[in-house]
Amino acid sequence: MHQTLLPLALFAFVSSITPGPNNIMLTSSGVLFGFARSIPHILGIAFGFCALLALCALGVGKLVLALPAVHLLLKVLGSGYLVYLAWQLRSMAFAEREAENTRPMSLAGAAMFQFANPKAWVMAVTGASAFLPVMQPMWLAVAIFCLVFSVVNLPCISLWAGTGAVLRSYLKQEKWRRLFCAVMVVLTLYSALAIWR
Repeated sequence: MHQTLLPLALFAFVSSITPGPNNIMLTSSGVLFGFARSIPHILGIAFGFCALLALCALGVGKLVLALPAVHLLLKVLGSGYLVYLAWQLRSMAFAEREAENTRPMSLAGAAMFQFANPKAWVMAVTGASAFLPVMQPMWLAVAIFCLVFSVVNLPCISLWAGTGAVLRSYLKQEKWRRLFCAVMVVLTLYSALAIWR
């Protein structure tokens, strides 16, 4: 089993650190609200993704993705939320008051979003399919799978929120804030479209 840990950790790192809906949202949250106010969002992703990992490790993920109607629903919910998020970011670029009236995503909201996040599903199902069959006993394999992925994932997503928080001080001028929001809108819309590929 120990021979599987390093490949699993590397897979978790690469899939967690690369851009996706969670990381784009966390960068935006770091810019708009700072790191401290983004912590519930970070923890929500961690808890929600861990629950999703456990479900996929137990075989539920493959079953869900095998049902066309459920797979379509996940795509609609995930891309719909990302389009909504892009609209919110666009509004914030032009209205300071709009940004002041918004709040960071809650722990519960971020946790629930994982079940509508296609990248999270792909990460969980692929990881479970690739690494669990060679790890025994099953109960210990599921626990280690979830633990390794969670330990690697948490600092990766925190880094994105931290990067946003660092950028926050450079984006006080309106023109730079607008430019940042425009880039994030494009990336968010790209993520919404990429769900359908």
